[in-house]
Amino acid sequence: MIETDALIVGAGPIGLFQVFQLGLLEINCHVIDALPHPGGQCAQLYPDKPIYDIPGLPATTGRALVAALRQQIEPFVASGSAQLHWGQLVSSVRKLSDGRFAVTTPAGLNFTTKVLIIAAGAGAFVPRKLMVPGLEAFEGSQVFYAQPEFDAFAGKHVVVQGDDDTALGWALRCVNLTATPPQSVTLIHRREVFTASAELVNAMRALCAAGKMRFVAGQITAPVISTTNRITDSPATLGTLTALQLALPDGSGETLLADVLMASLGLSPKLGPLAEWGLKMQRKQLPVDTETFQTAQPGIFAVGDINTYPGKKKLIVCGFHECVLAAFAAADIVFPGKQQPLQYTTTSTRLHGLLGVAGV
Repeated sequence: MIETDALIVGAGPIGLFQVFQLGLLEINCHVIDALPHPGGQCAQLYPDKPIYDIPGLPATTGRALVAALRQQIEPFVASGSAQLHWGQLVSSVRKLSDGRFAVTTPAGLNFTTKVLIIAAGAGAFVPRKLMVPGLEAFEGSQVFYAQPEFDAFAGKHVVVQGDDDTALGWALRCVNLTATPPQSVTLIHRREVFTASAELVNAMRALCAAGKMRFVAGQITAPVISTTNRITDSPATLGTLTALQLALPDGSGETLLADVLMASLGLSPKLGPLAEWGLKMQRKQLPVDTETFQTAQPGIFAVGDINTYPGKKKLIVCGFHECVLAAFAAADIVFPGKQQPLQYTTTSTRLHGLLGVAGV
C-alpha cells in the first residue's frame, strides 16, 4: 500500500503542472497515467505540431511543452516528493472511514490518498489495436502498440504499421540501430498517403530508395504462427509469430516475414472505470466548484478537459489556472488548520529551497 498526500490521475500538461503546484505547497504526490510516457494527448497526438497560445512561448510543440513541464517538476521528482507511474489505469476508488481514498490499478498498485486529482483530459488515452484475430496472443512479446525496447529487435524482421509521426519515427529508428540492425524493416499502410511530417516521409522514402527499408501499401489480414514449440492449445502458448498475411490494393496478397509488429493507429479516449466511480457527471465530464475545482465528492478534484463549469474553455492555459486553485484547496485537506499564505517564486526563499535555486 502506497500512502500519499495526493494522487493525480493523468500526466498530460495539466497533470504535470499540477505536480508543480502541489510541490510548491509541500504536498507529496504520486501520478499515474495509462500511457507509457508523460504528455497525454499533447505528446501522443500532436508532438511536433506548433502550439501558439502558451504564455511566454510564441511557438512551441507538444513534445517541447511536455519536456519543459517535465523539467519544471524535476526538483520534486528528484527529492521523492513526486513519483510517476506509467501504463497504469485506475480500476477502483473507495472512500475510507478516515476520509482518505483507496485507489487500485489492474497492475497491482494500491494507494491511500488524502486527495484525488483527476487530470485525465477526455479520459484515459489507450492505443487503438489491430482488429486481426490471433494477434492479441502476442501483445507485449511480439506485437506492440507503445514504444518498446528497440535494441531487442537486432537481427529480426520488423514490421511497422501506421502513417503518423510515431509509426515513421519507429521505422526510422529501427533502420538506424547501430550495433546490430534488424534483418529487415517494413512499413505498412493501406495507401501511400501519410499524416506524418514531410521531413519524416522524405527520410522514409530515401531509406526505401537506398534499399534499407521497404514500404508496402496494404493491410494485415492474418498472422502466420509457427506451432513447432506448441505445448497446449492455450492462446498463450500458440507458438511464435513468424509472418503476416497482407491484402494488397490490387486484390492480390503477400506473406511478409515478421518477428516483431509495431502498430501506431492513434489513441482512443475512454472514460473506462472513471464512469463507474460514482461521481456526478455531465456529458462525460465532471462538474466542479470554480473556487476549488472540487467535484461533488469532497476530496476529489478535477482539472483540465475532464471538468466542466459555466464558461469552461478547453485550453491548456485555462487548465494551468485550475491547477493553482485546486492545489490550495487540496492543501486545506492535507494540512487542516494550517494557513497557506501566497508566496512568490521570485522572492520566497522557502520556494527557492524547494526548487533547488536557493541563493539565486
